[in-house]
Parts: sequence; structure tokens; C-alpha cells
Amino acid sequence: MLHLHCPHCGETRDEEEFSCAGEAYIARPAQPEAVDDETWGDYLFARTNTKGWFWEQWQHSAGCRKVFAVKRHTATYEIAGTWTLAEGKPLFLADRAAEVQP
Repeated sequence: MLHLHCPHCGETRDEEEFSCAGEAYIARPAQPEAVDDETWGDYLFARTNTKGWFWEQWQHSAGCRKVFAVKRHTATYEIAGTWTLAEGKPLFLADRAAEVQP
């Protein structure tokens, strides 16, 4: 069972109090009315299925009901941290290395 820390109310609780809201930080098309159906469909439905570190959104459904971001390892279930969506996506050294590689 996961133990998640809600950055809004400051509590660390069991996974049962939270609802997973899917992948976090998906870039919305700047002009959605100008994109074709395939691009819009990819934005709505296509998600990465990464083995390793992954950004997720979770909602504290049995608490403050606010949504926040979690960086979680999908194979080990290790959690690197939690952040409010207003804080933005923190950049880790491993993330920088992945962005530089082709």
C-alpha cells in the first residue's frame, strides 16, 4: 500500500484516501480549435506507460479533495515527493539528463 503526503493539508495517509487522476503535466495544445482530430485524440487519450519514474496526479478524495502531483517509480512504488499543481513540475537532475539525450 502506498502512503501519500498531501501537500495541501500536510497529512501523510494511506492510499485508500486518495484517487489516482492519471498522468500529470500533459501539455494542452495552445490552440485546440486549430489542431486536427488525431492530435486532439492523442492529447485526450494517449498516455505514456513508463517503467521507471513517472509523474501522476492524485486527488485527496477523503480529505481536502484537492489534486496534486506525485513523482512515483512504477516498478518499485518509491515516491520521490508530492507537489501542488501551482508549484509546477520540479526539475530533477535525472530529468535534465533525459531531456538532453536524443
